Amino acid sequence: MSAETSPTARDEIDAQLDLPFETLAKEASAIRARIDRFRTSLGRWFVGKQTLVDLMVTAAVAQEPLLLVGQPGTAKSDLVLKFKDALGIGEADYFEYMLTRFTEPSEIFGPIDVALLRQGKYMRRDRGKLPTARLVFLDEILKSNSAILNALLTVINERKFYQDGAPVAVRLKILFAATNEIPDHVELAALKDRFCLKAACRSVGDEHFVELIDAGLELQTHRDLGRKPWAEGHATLLDFLKAHRYLTLLMGRKETDAQGNEKRDRDLYFRPELLQELRRVIRTLVREDEVFVSDRKIVKLYRLLRTRAWLMHGGAVEREDLRLLSYLGDSAAEIDLLEEKVPKLLGLA
Repeated sequence: MSAETSPTARDEIDAQLDLPFETLAKEASAIRARIDRFRTSLGRWFVGKQTLVDLMVTAAVAQEPLLLVGQPGTAKSDLVLKFKDALGIGEADYFEYMLTRFTEPSEIFGPIDVALLRQGKYMRRDRGKLPTARLVFLDEILKSNSAILNALLTVINERKFYQDGAPVAVRLKILFAATNEIPDHVELAALKDRFCLKAACRSVGDEHFVELIDAGLELQTHRDLGRKPWAEGHATLLDFLKAHRYLTLLMGRKETDAQGNEKRDRDLYFRPELLQELRRVIRTLVREDEVFVSDRKIVKLYRLLRTRAWLMHGGAVEREDLRLLSYLGDSAAEIDLLEEKVPKLLGLA
């Protein structure tokens, strides 16, 4: 077990998650610098995947789930595993599973404790399962059956699951999921809507043929020798958690100007013209392409935009940050469409 995830280290992390805004504000610049080094360094271990690494970092700091969509062999799992290693997250804080329609809740949340069941208590032994992990990777998540789907909705929405009928908090902070395809099933609508961001993980062989071979051979060498040179220690899970708390407190603050006018987060960090541009693009996608953007997604998107802006340039939202609208698609067709159309609508193509 790594020092990052020993029981003592986990308690220390929990203790620091209640830090006041003033303390975090003093650390914010250094935290952002460490996370910036993390994302750029991690991106160098992949060919043509820096945009996805940046998206993963944004989602992780915002603590919003991210769905990677792509065919087998496009590095979806590798992105998550290297992300975990680079953050120094050990097995006690990590859970991964490949889901099928036959997966049972016990495989994800832990088996029923037989001894307690004899006493009339329906409790799961959750150690080493999803409820005790801070970073979770669920592969082929859209193949889940209804029992798993319902439980995951509660986990994603409320960060809890049920033990003997009572809600129990999970430790989950970062959720990555992957799928080879996006089925068009009605029962998946609620789960898909919880993933505000869905990004295509594409093959890069055509554009980076030689680089892909070189990088692949280097990676295989490291695997065979049991090395993880991408775990460079630039940032830790605690940095991500502190960044999240800092931004959460910042977005909740209100300031009063010299005239006594109350200023909210959007007044300070989201220029009115950009807010109108955000609204225009969303309206265009809804009307012209029938892209469904729920009220929930609009709120989540705002937080993600603010998080990206802080991570990438440390200030207010800029036009470039609105590229996140490219990842609102709920189907493979929408993902492809938005990836091409949104930059054009924003004048960034």
